[in-house]
Amino acid sequence: MPTEITQSRLLLVEGKDDLLFFDALIKQQNLQNIQIISYEGKPNLRRFLKSVLVKSPEFHNRVNSLGIVRDADTNASSTFQSICDALQSAGLSVPHRVLEPTGRHPQITIMIIPHGSTHGMLEDLCLDAVKADPATNCMEQYFQCLQQLPSSIPNNISKAKVQVFLASRHEPGKRLGEAAQAGYWPWNNGVFETTKSFLQQIVS
Repeated sequence: MPTEITQSRLLLVEGKDDLLFFDALIKQQNLQNIQIISYEGKPNLRRFLKSVLVKSPEFHNRVNSLGIVRDADTNASSTFQSICDALQSAGLSVPHRVLEPTGRHPQITIMIIPHGSTHGMLEDLCLDAVKADPATNCMEQYFQCLQQLPSSIPNNISKAKVQVFLASRHEPGKRLGEAAQAGYWPWNNGVFETTKSFLQQIVS
């Protein structure tokens, strides 16, 4: 977590993979003056907003736009409400809907991954983007094979599928965020358009 805020636009993300992913996409979109900060896990968002961010003089003096990203996990609606509760607890403006900016100094926008109203996570967004890749069919066959074996299905299928898919790339072994930095996710795929629009809202 940085000791000071250096930009007028902040993007708060869950962890390192998210940070590397959004850093790569921001650079691909040639967007400027966005500082990405990890709040180091969804349970820490409330504490970070209330005990760290709003107590920073740089936040009040410098920041005019704030974006917050979280995985929907099993319930996009409850995830959105959890973020709103954290914002309210910190005395910040509370958006009425996902991707709808609210407030001024800072303007605040919330994005729920992967698609705002569906369950899932960043891994699901990336997997959607590579559905047409020939390696995806091999990946699915691998997991179909695993289903025939006792006690062989991973607890988090989406994370496991990302690892298997990335094993097919030129340099296997990268994590999701590292793969984004390496250009392994097809940024021109339409599934990323909402994410790109979210970033544009932060800089507008």
